[in-house]
Amino acid sequence: MRPSEIQRLTVAETADRYAEMVRAKTSTGALTPRTAEVYVRDVLTFAELAGGARVLDDLGGQDVDEVLLAFARKPDGRRRAGVAPDRRVAGPVQSAASQARFRRSLSAFFKYAVVAGWVQLDPMGAVTVRPVQRGGLRAERRALTAEQAEGLLGAARGLAETGPGGVGGRADQRTELRDGLIVLLLAAVGPRVSELTAANAEDFFVNGGTRYWRIFGKGGRTRDVPLPHPVAEVLDAYLAEGRALLDRGREPKALLLSWRGRRLARGDVQGVIDRVLARVEPGRRRGVTPHGLRHTTATHLLAAATDMDAVRRVLGHSDLSTLGRYRDELPGELEAAMRVHPLLGPVEGRRRG
Repeated sequence: MRPSEIQRLTVAETADRYAEMVRAKTSTGALTPRTAEVYVRDVLTFAELAGGARVLDDLGGQDVDEVLLAFARKPDGRRRAGVAPDRRVAGPVQSAASQARFRRSLSAFFKYAVVAGWVQLDPMGAVTVRPVQRGGLRAERRALTAEQAEGLLGAARGLAETGPGGVGGRADQRTELRDGLIVLLLAAVGPRVSELTAANAEDFFVNGGTRYWRIFGKGGRTRDVPLPHPVAEVLDAYLAEGRALLDRGREPKALLLSWRGRRLARGDVQGVIDRVLARVEPGRRRGVTPHGLRHTTATHLLAAATDMDAVRRVLGHSDLSTLGRYRDELPGELEAAMRVHPLLGPVEGRRRG
């Protein structure tokens, strides 16, 4: 039942209380920690954009519209200085998918606010702003071409080969092996960035001579993904040498550590990608996000005629239909497909009748 009287609480007060409630739900299993993290982050962003000192019940649909528009213009925290995105692609700074997720978070927040007695009416019913996807994916989220991906992977392997014995910086703060491993795992396996940062060293094991990564994904699902040999080599080198340099005894299980010895945060991963990209020759360099590398993995596996169900299992999706949004066009792939037709065989060089 709704309370008989509305509590005149500020936006900041209600956001804090809602965040506490969401975090408490993780202890009961009602929400996963990752889902709770998204809800908390979005409601705190809402409080920042709406004005924490305002009374929540005073906000109407127009006020929420202004917040949604402000969020659409908010810089994407995954992008950092160093490697600029492709400015030829116009549109809001936040992707349509991020805007839709933010809107869903606000809807959940206001539904709870009605029940808690913080607002008389849910203002989401009067909201008019809708995120619209125009012109396809943002440049940072499109798949890298084969040439661009090879340049990035080559830079990652080269960085890893310098190892902890490289030149410059304190020996206990060297991250070359870690940075190379991060890019190789993202580009070769295509995990979600949350899956990567949540990985523990014990999640990697050998079976039948093959290195596997047991990935703990969405919905409590796990998947065992075999690692390509070059990636497994860098992983073994990092576990043997690189990780020990960063270990301060604070995170005994975490695979990826910061130079302070903390588990690497999701927001740090983009900086790692940009540092590796800076080592790629300009002609093969293009800015990309962690999710863009996930797109790259899916696109190139599918373009190589890898079994769709195998790709689904690598990415950790429950439904084959989901793969459609990860499939981007690659230059020349239609021509290549028609040169070796499944019904006609290779058609180039065939004698004309």
